[in-house]
Amino acid sequence: MTDVVEYAALLGQVKARIAGAQLRAALAANRALLTLYWEIGRMLAARQSAEGWGAAVIPRLAADLARELPDARGFSERNLKRMVQFYRAYPDLLATDGEASSLGPQAVAQTRPQAVAHDADGPDAPALGLPWGHNILILQSISDAEVRRFYLRACTREGWSRDVLGLMLKSRAHERGGPGVTNFSATLPVPQSDLARQTLKDPYVFDFLALDAGFRERELETALLAHLERFLLELGVGFAFVGRQVRLTLEDDDFFVDLLFYHLKLRCYVVVELKVGPFKAEHAGKMNLYLNLVDDMMRHPADAPSIGLILCQDKKRVLAEYALRGLDKPIGVSEYELTRALPTDLASTLPTIEAIEAELSGPEAAGDDA
Repeated sequence: MTDVVEYAALLGQVKARIAGAQLRAALAANRALLTLYWEIGRMLAARQSAEGWGAAVIPRLAADLARELPDARGFSERNLKRMVQFYRAYPDLLATDGEASSLGPQAVAQTRPQAVAHDADGPDAPALGLPWGHNILILQSISDAEVRRFYLRACTREGWSRDVLGLMLKSRAHERGGPGVTNFSATLPVPQSDLARQTLKDPYVFDFLALDAGFRERELETALLAHLERFLLELGVGFAFVGRQVRLTLEDDDFFVDLLFYHLKLRCYVVVELKVGPFKAEHAGKMNLYLNLVDDMMRHPADAPSIGLILCQDKKRVLAEYALRGLDKPIGVSEYELTRALPTDLASTLPTIEAIEAELSGPEAAGDDA
């Protein structure tokens, strides 16, 4: 029996080493590819600036590369243009001699979405850890450098796939950091309060729902659970669904929590109450009661204090601030929207013609062999 246990331990160790080596190889390959693309973009941009070469050189170069290097993929006319765009967006990403500057370990691999970002050595460093397709989607969707950095960091931190990144860009996730009103600073210790604020959003966008005007809270709840995967995606990474209409009994009274989650990073229960219409003062008192009951009946001694999130169509900021003041339990109030109006800077967030063509052109839809 001892031999079996020891062999199982050996097998597990060898498998872990193999997986680690495969991950490091994938990270190195991705970094090498991004370095190559950045260098080619730098050379083309330099020629265009210094010697006046126009865009016509790119089709010629693509044709010559295809003829002389028939087995090399990823050097189409479209992708060469993207390389120039990549370099111009991040001109300081690499040292001018072509060697990577000190950017720290890679942030994310296509095969390991859970990896953590390491971008302390440069604000654009996470670009080197993302797959080429992710980088191109961000570049073609966002023109503002700071907003691009938001998505670079979010991708590496949250492990978004390319499809999820597209959804986040569409819903303008960068405009929705932190809940509208909370009492987290007064009720949670640092850094738990900071992490809680970063975890919640305002507003939440449920544009995957189709509800008629005049819907009721139970109908909203049912519709969200019918689209649980999209709902969890909108809530953010770390939310695990526990139950709906969870009953909490106090003496002879039964109370029902709309939605109950457990957050894996915050290490606490999250009580979500859905409200049709604006926030009302009594919502805070009811949530305070629910959190007391959850903490007493369900919370493990190792868990952090439970958090409440009240989702309503109008958070009534001033009223919410007064209603939360003095409460002992951490509560946030955020708005939700079922659809969003098109933003004024529509051109910066909708996909370009090139992006649409890329999605329809087969292998290059994934970023030209990235």
